Amino acid sequence: MHRRLFFRSAALATLAATVAAAGALPATAESPTPAATRLHATIDAILADARLTGAQAGVVVVDTATGQSLYDRNGDRRLIPASNTKLLTSAAALELLGPGHRFTTDVRTTGQRRAGLVSGDLYLRGGGDPTMLAADYDALAAEVAASGVRVVTGNLVADDTRYDRTRLGPDWTWDDESYYYAAQVSALTVAPDTDYDAGNVIVHAAPAASAGAPPAITMTPPNGYVRIDNRAETVAEGETTIAFEREHGTNTVVVTGQIAVGDDPSSDWMTVWEPTGYAADVFRTALRRHGVRVLGRTVLGRATPDGAAPVARHDSMTLAELMVPFLKLSNNGHAEVLTKEIGRIISGSGTWSAGLTAISEYVADAGMDTGTLRQRDGSGLSRRNLIPPAEFVALLAGVRAEPWFADWYAALPIAGNADRLVGGTLRSRMRNTPAANNVHAKTGSLTGVSGLSGYVTDADGRVLAFSVVLNNYLASSVKGLEDQIAIALASYTEKSVTSARVAPPVAPDAPRAPEGLECSWVKPIVC
Repeated sequence: MHRRLFFRSAALATLAATVAAAGALPATAESPTPAATRLHATIDAILADARLTGAQAGVVVVDTATGQSLYDRNGDRRLIPASNTKLLTSAAALELLGPGHRFTTDVRTTGQRRAGLVSGDLYLRGGGDPTMLAADYDALAAEVAASGVRVVTGNLVADDTRYDRTRLGPDWTWDDESYYYAAQVSALTVAPDTDYDAGNVIVHAAPAASAGAPPAITMTPPNGYVRIDNRAETVAEGETTIAFEREHGTNTVVVTGQIAVGDDPSSDWMTVWEPTGYAADVFRTALRRHGVRVLGRTVLGRATPDGAAPVARHDSMTLAELMVPFLKLSNNGHAEVLTKEIGRIISGSGTWSAGLTAISEYVADAGMDTGTLRQRDGSGLSRRNLIPPAEFVALLAGVRAEPWFADWYAALPIAGNADRLVGGTLRSRMRNTPAANNVHAKTGSLTGVSGLSGYVTDADGRVLAFSVVLNNYLASSVKGLEDQIAIALASYTEKSVTSARVAPPVAPDAPRAPEGLECSWVKPIVC
């Protein structure tokens, strides 16, 4: 594995130790300045909010240029970080895979080819690409047809062996399993849209022309892999209450509730059971559409033999480009695929354990004290992830020297920017404040867990790294408190202090996701 030069590792370790050891006030020989005292009092007042009574709060702020701690409250406390975990995964992926890394999906054949006849099997080999759309499988099928193949006497083999067959994180909550943010992980999968929600199908329910009839159900992409059990009803009038639920262990989606005549269709994103079969179904249909017949059956999970002849190939966007939908929209599937891809590239094993080991080694090089934290998955869905806020700040400070940092920084959500692929999960937050188009940070949400970790440029032009992690609160949301802290940091200046009065800044109200969900995990996206 690539290792840092000793002097750089030592410098970053020193910074991490400084952050971890710092007290609540700046650790300087001199007394804190009036501005620093006021900032400290402002953040203390924000954290005194009644919504945090009985909760745990960790907040750390550091000047990235000097390593000076501007604020530290429980910085060394291990807290559940939710999607702030993606900071570790994404940084390690850019370092260990490289910004130019691409995922390859290809088609190969065995046996003899004579005219348009292939006497053998056709292999669809997955490379882990989480951005493969039905249109990409169609393009692969068109390429197969263009090569002259018309009939395959053997089977269509879906090769997902680049990664192991463990589809779900070991600590994930069982009742999340059918919802799109907890999709199964396979090296061969399908994304239904250009948010690249791999392993999902979008189910649509449109009202029938008259009351009493079941609504019309369609899917994106169309497929024969997911079955619909339509128990819903079209009514003359009334509120739409359509609900979708996939039965555990099956690809049967049960549709219930009602929808009124003339209402807009209702849609939801559902995970599929065994994405490899989903990809094979979409590809087989595309082959048929392009005049290629496979006479055998579909076989899942068998490796492509060495020496199989190449027929067609699709390469994904670069990893630097993938960082945008991954981090802006907090895509859990991307995080888990990257974890397994790291394991495959670094140690030859496409598993969570191999990937997490490599991530741990990299972030240790980048300045984190990995003896103080635990990472159990790539995305942060696991509640067994435990990371102190000071360690997030150490990582944020350390990676600023990386050659890929500009891509990573740009891919983080940007506060108050209305473009969803710029503002991402922060697009509705901190608008019309000094933090808008300033704060670049990763959000995090689980029930009773919220976090915001990233960068803010203060009023004096200094780049501050900060981490706010809040746990065990009972309120529906505490994100407004995170926003107040970020606004206070964006407003911070040492040049003049006109008032000693502590007045927490106002964070404008923003659309809220249901409790415990990132706003981008709610479809249609609410942020």
